[in-house]
Amino acid sequence: MNFLKPLSLLAFYAISLQSTAAEIDTVNIKSKAMQVTYKAVVIKPASYAQNDKKYPVVYLLHGAMGHFNTWLNKTPNKSFLTSLADQYNTLIVMPEGEIYSWYIDSPFDKKSQFETHVSKEVVEKIDALYRTVKGNIGRAITGYSMGGHGALYLSARHPDLYACAGSISGGVDMNYTKFKITGDFSGTKREFERILGTSNPDSEIFKNNSIVNMLELLKKNALPISIDCGVDDYLIDVNRALHEKMVAQKIPHDYTERSGGHTWDYWENALTYQFVFFDKIFKKNGAKQG
Repeated sequence: MNFLKPLSLLAFYAISLQSTAAEIDTVNIKSKAMQVTYKAVVIKPASYAQNDKKYPVVYLLHGAMGHFNTWLNKTPNKSFLTSLADQYNTLIVMPEGEIYSWYIDSPFDKKSQFETHVSKEVVEKIDALYRTVKGNIGRAITGYSMGGHGALYLSARHPDLYACAGSISGGVDMNYTKFKITGDFSGTKREFERILGTSNPDSEIFKNNSIVNMLELLKKNALPISIDCGVDDYLIDVNRALHEKMVAQKIPHDYTERSGGHTWDYWENALTYQFVFFDKIFKKNGAKQG
C-alpha cells in the first residue's frame, strides 16, 4: 500500500488549517514608567499573514484580580477571541493591568502607572511590531468590570488615541458603597488606599477618577461609546446612573441591559455585540482595507 499520498494530504490539511486560523502572540513590553516588563497577548487574524494591509486594533482590558491573559483563558468558548479576530479582520490586544490598578496612574504607588502603560507604552509597541492603522481612526478599547471603567477612562483622557470605546459590566463609579454586594470590604479598602491614598469613597480623588464624574470630557470628545451591563449584575446601579447622566446631558451612546450577571458567559456574549459596534465605526473611518 502507498501511505505517502494520505500522509501528504494530511500534511497539506494541517498547513491549510494553520493558514486559515488566527494566531496568538505573547509580546514583552518594557514599562519605563514602572521599570518592569509586562506581557500582552496579541491575536492576529488569519488574513494578516496573507497580505500587507494595515489592521485596526481592539484593545481588550481585564478586570480586577485578572491579568493580560485572563480574557484568553476564561471565556467559555476557547476559540471565541480568535474567531472574532478572523470574522472582523481585526487585531485584538490584551495588555496587563494588574489586579487592582483601575488603569489610572497612581500618585501614591509608582509601580501602578497603568494609564501610561496601556495608552502610551502598549500602543507604541503594538504600532511598532504590527501593521496597524495609525492614529485614532483604527483603535477601539473596551473591557469588563474594572477594565470597563478603564476603557472609558482612558478613551476620555486620550481621545487622540481611540476612535471609540466600550464598557461591559463596568465599575464606572469607584464608590464601592454603591455596588450591590455585601461583605467584608477590607481588601478593597487596602487596594484603594494603595493607589488613591485613601479608602474614603467620598474623597475628591475617588470622584475625580471615576468616569461617572467625567461627563464634561465625554461630551467634549464625542467618541462613540457602547455600555453594556446585565440586569442581575452587582454593578447595574452605577451603570444605570452613568447612562441616566449621559442622557440628561445629551451625550450620545449605546446602552444595553440584558439578562445576566457578572459572569464570563455574559461578557463573552456582550463582546460579540461590541465588535459589531466597533467594526461599523472602523468602516466609517476608512480603517478597514479591502
